Amino acid sequence: MPPAPRYALAILLAALLSACATPAPEPRKADLPSCPPAEKPVCPAPPTVAVAPSPSPSPAPEPAPIPEVEYRGRLQQVAWADLPDWGRETLRESLVAFSRGCAELAKLDAWKVACAAAASVPPSANEREVAAFFTANFDPHQVINADETTAGIVTGYYEPLLRGSRHRTATYRYPIYAVPQDLVVIDLATVYPDLKHKRLRGRLDGNRVVPYYARGDIDREDTPLKGLEIAWVDDPIELFFLHIQGSGQVRFENGESLRVGYAEQNGHPFRSVARLLIQKRELPAERTSLQGMKDWARRHPKKVKQYLDANPSYVFFKVLESNLPGPIGSLGVPLTAERSIAVDPRVIPLGVPVYLATTFPGSPRPLNRLMVAQDTGGAINGGVRADFFWGFGDEAGALAGRMKQSGRLWVLLPKGYAPPTLVPTGAAS
Repeated sequence: MPPAPRYALAILLAALLSACATPAPEPRKADLPSCPPAEKPVCPAPPTVAVAPSPSPSPAPEPAPIPEVEYRGRLQQVAWADLPDWGRETLRESLVAFSRGCAELAKLDAWKVACAAAASVPPSANEREVAAFFTANFDPHQVINADETTAGIVTGYYEPLLRGSRHRTATYRYPIYAVPQDLVVIDLATVYPDLKHKRLRGRLDGNRVVPYYARGDIDREDTPLKGLEIAWVDDPIELFFLHIQGSGQVRFENGESLRVGYAEQNGHPFRSVARLLIQKRELPAERTSLQGMKDWARRHPKKVKQYLDANPSYVFFKVLESNLPGPIGSLGVPLTAERSIAVDPRVIPLGVPVYLATTFPGSPRPLNRLMVAQDTGGAINGGVRADFFWGFGDEAGALAGRMKQSGRLWVLLPKGYAPPTLVPTGAAS
């Protein structure tokens, strides 16, 4: 999800820190708790003494306005026949990916039946039986954009392999950082329930909350994050793309590997370096693929830091188990190569099967496949917007780097489950 603007954190924290210490009345869903002035007991004046009227109590402070929730799209139920080429491609791996997600989904009442039914499909089931499981337990809903269109952009991502060391050397001098202890993360849903997927991040400066350090502040020799290094790698561009991908593996010279995954982010908005390279005429638009940007960086090493620092967003990592079948996505379960996608959870719930109709990277060849929404991303915003997980390594990276295709999406929801009503900002609910 996109981080909030810098000033929003300070405003929210100021409001929180200035809240009244006296108990507030039961809050209504439509507004914030407010603290009315305490009523003082009125003592009757002696009858022979004139008493000046007490001054009027100070007016109650105006409650903070509730931020608007940006409307990003909706789900509309359709028929199975509306899904292009449904059932023509193997669904077995899709069922495996969905079943992995049931480790989290089955905690929700709406998904218990579907997850139990998935567990009952035998490994020997043929494709027709697997397809029957989906059609018997789900109804398809097409994803509609905020502007009522049905097409959007499908990009790709992967799990990269980096060369590294557990200690800094002349070769390995670019650090992968763990989450800083002074990073303050505020879940806005605790204040505004409608902002379920919004968080603000910052740090304490005395008694003030200020934005956290930006990329340029962190990637300095006198970095404020000394001591938080998980590993060191040999290439700043590969490290930058690790931040974009959100997970990866670091291979050491002795052959050992370390898997790292997204843990937190510094709260600054993501700025596209590719777009900046186009604007500055460093690269033509058709060459701003992952490979094209890496080639540009190799040819212009002195410009690399300047352009990377233009993206203030910075990702912090955690060490993952090395024997996992894939990196951990936002749902909290391992991703499945070519079956997991990243989505905007404000439109598409995490964990749901999603039928994708697009084309292979740089090709008109159809790619119609049942995926599972198991991840999110800072640049994945909007209804029909998805990031296709291609897997691990260079081959997966080559496919991911070339992928920027038009596509359509259909969400599969359990039968009888009504998706939340999403209303455009300012419209009547």
